[in-house]
This record gives sequence, structure tokens and C-alpha cells, in this order.
Amino acid sequence: MTRNDAVEVLETAGRAEDDAFPLLDAAIACAIHDHPLRDPEPVRVLARNAVARLGERIDGESPDDALAETMAADLRLNGDLMHHDDPANTDVIDVAERRRGLSAALAVFYLHCGRRAGIEARGVDFPGHFMVRVETPEGPVALDPFSQGRLVLPSELTRRALRAGLTPHVADRLDLLMAPVSDRQALIRLQNVLFNRAIRSGDYQAAERSALRRALLDPDDHRPWLDVAAAREKQGGLAGALEALDRARGLDTPDETGRQRSYERVRLRLN
Repeated sequence: MTRNDAVEVLETAGRAEDDAFPLLDAAIACAIHDHPLRDPEPVRVLARNAVARLGERIDGESPDDALAETMAADLRLNGDLMHHDDPANTDVIDVAERRRGLSAALAVFYLHCGRRAGIEARGVDFPGHFMVRVETPEGPVALDPFSQGRLVLPSELTRRALRAGLTPHVADRLDLLMAPVSDRQALIRLQNVLFNRAIRSGDYQAAERSALRRALLDPDDHRPWLDVAAAREKQGGLAGALEALDRARGLDTPDETGRQRSYERVRLRLN
């Protein structure tokens, strides 16, 4: 798969409704878009094996236990404690090979495979840490893909929320702490991680690619185009920055004033 092929997959995913969003295919396309001409088949093999193993477990175990044991014990998918900032931890092709990654990358496998096996699972965009919400007969529970799929109790969710800076009033609200997000937003979060890391390291080409993937995944959001423009401007590509700002201006949002200021600033540099 080439980078252009990946763009086509992401454009198709961007047009899909949330309930038909192709999470695994889109995650593979994101990885190929960043580093093209790699074989994505190990990702699909891992996913097929996980679904088959989950099918064997699901009748004799609770949904959360079956999912956690399959992903963390049987398939050895866990967080990378030793090299947390390794770029491979955000790339599903590398994650499938290494069996290590960030929680948001590991969650791609949890969510895709869980649903294929009949488990109702959704992502939870918890402050500073992505988790997986699983519906059980006793109610929803939160699993931490980074920590061997461990069950996160409500009291621990509250403690984590307080450490992340949430107010006590919010930190005590389990419905807010475990509010599910769409698969699209789960994958966009992963691209945000990549963008922020690239900006910090001064890799503006990588920052541009990750921002562009966000724009393709959510074509109604103007904000990724602002990040594309900023990354292009950092590279000296002022014409490309203006093009990205034009794309942002073409979307109907309340932030027109800020976009206009950015546009004029770049236009003046171009002149």
C-alpha cells in the first residue's frame, strides 16, 4: 500500500457514518500514510486470531474477562513501560509485530476484535490515558489496555481524574469519566499524540502528516487544517499553508476571526 492508497482509505473512512467507521482499516491506513510500502497483513492476522480466541472464551467468561485475557494474556498485547515515547508505540503495524504500544493504539485491537466477537466495547477518552469501556450484565466497566487489560475500579477512576486536574465534582461522576467516544475520535486521539510529539521534536513533516490524517478522518472539523497550515509554515511552505487555511475557512465554524488572522499573517509573509 502506498501513501496515496492510504489517503483514499482515510477519505472513505472520513465519509463513513460513525456506526460504520472502519476502525482497523483506517488505523492501518494511518500507519501506512506515515511510513508507506509496508505489509499490513500481520495486523489483520493478529486481529483474526484475537477474534477466534475471543469466540472460544466468550461463552464461559464475562465479556470483560474474555476480552482482557485474550488480548493481554493470549496475544501478549501490553503497554510499553520501558520505551513509552518510542514512535512504534503509536503505529498499529509496529504494535502487531512488537505486541507493545500506547493505550490508544492497543485499544484499536480491543475495540475491533471485541465487536467482531459480539462484545459491546467503546473507547473512553480519559484524561491522559485511553481506556476501553465494556458493557457487562452488571453494568459498564473500564479496562486499561496499557496495563494488561486490567479492570479499573470506579474509585481508581476518581483518583486518576483528580490527579489529572479535574474538579472533585466532575471526578465523582462515573457517567462523565466513562463517557464513550466514537471509533473515529479514538483514532483521531492517536493522531493528536503523534502531532504533539512531532511538534515538540521539531519534525514538522511528521506533524503535517498527522494533522492531515485528522482532517481526512473528520472532514467537517476545521481545526486539523489549522495544524496542517502551522506545520507547513514551519517548513517554509507558505503557499501550502495558505491552501490549508483556505480549507479551514471553507468550513462553517464559529472560529472565523482566528482563522482570518492566521490567513493574513501567512499571506503577508508570502508577499
